[in-house]
Amino acid sequence: MATISDIMTREVSTIQLADAVQTAAQRMRDLDVGVLPVCDGDTLVGMVTDRDIAVRGVAAGLNPADALVADVMTDEVHSCSPADTVDVAMKQMGDAQVRRLAVLDPKRRIVGIVTLGDLATRQSAPTDAALREISESGPTA
Repeated sequence: MATISDIMTREVSTIQLADAVQTAAQRMRDLDVGVLPVCDGDTLVGMVTDRDIAVRGVAAGLNPADALVADVMTDEVHSCSPADTVDVAMKQMGDAQVRRLAVLDPKRRIVGIVTLGDLATRQSAPTDAALREISESGPTA
């Protein structure tokens, strides 16, 4: 059975808490990605997505040159281990309704990222159930 180590993206660019939102957006553009792991030194503390920048930054009127990544990032990070099976990661993505997981080593340092796209294109297990769970609306109040 395939493990996350077999399919994860290993070359992951990170950004620091104190970097400007504009820097994050430029790095995403240059790398053609929609998410950057946010670190405090070597410690993973969150994720910033293009949606975070648009909704929490731009829509809120923050100046991207002055606002910090810490101001707009998501601090809840869902993660897995390189040794986890694809099934475990897909279940976790479905349960948390997220499209990507940080891949952490035993010291909780980021060593990769696995996305729904990785699961769909780099392994043979069906991903339709995970996609359905991720895409379902959460409970309404």
